[in-house]
Amino acid sequence: MAEPVSLARRDVLIAAGQPITHVHFLESGVVSEVTATPGGRRIEVNLTGREGFVGVPLLLDVDRTPYESFVQIEGEALRVEGVAFLRLIQAHDALRRCLSLYAYVAHLQTADTAISNGNHTLEERLARWLLMCHDRVPGDALPVTHAFLSTMLGVRRPGVTTAIHSLEGAGGIRARRSQVEVLDREKLKAAAGGSYGMPEREYRRLIGVAP
Repeated sequence: MAEPVSLARRDVLIAAGQPITHVHFLESGVVSEVTATPGGRRIEVNLTGREGFVGVPLLLDVDRTPYESFVQIEGEALRVEGVAFLRLIQAHDALRRCLSLYAYVAHLQTADTAISNGNHTLEERLARWLLMCHDRVPGDALPVTHAFLSTMLGVRRPGVTTAIHSLEGAGGIRARRSQVEVLDREKLKAAAGGSYGMPEREYRRLIGVAP
């Protein structure tokens, strides 16, 4: 019922406005959920890694979403066909409850992103995003570019470059071509200025393990 699949960078797992055909339980890699403005500007609203699954709307009896979910860091997943997934959660209350707790935390992450976008500096938002990504990958190297970060944060690329230099100067990260390496997580948390941590704490409280 669960099929192992490899996820390549930029693979679209859920297309905006299209029926959701499968649910993906990530074993590695990172998937971004993004929205687009009428003018075509894209910004990330959620981030999923090995702590969760892609396809939350199906859990809520919703067959499609206006958001797109695509792979930003390649990895592996277990893929379950949508109809089979619905049968599973109808037959197993404990599974539905566990997945519902994750759906709640994913909602908190989206809400926290909106709060951060409106109340924190670009440097703080970037530090938060790097911490969230660091939570979901093995090791300290994050394969991301300045251009990609500007899209995820919904800002211009020069602003991201300036923020990266600031975080480098503080000793939190080291930026290389197509890669950011986390050097000191505690310094990165300090740079996030309180923008990071609430959904992660709720995940630990409700599900019982760190993301």
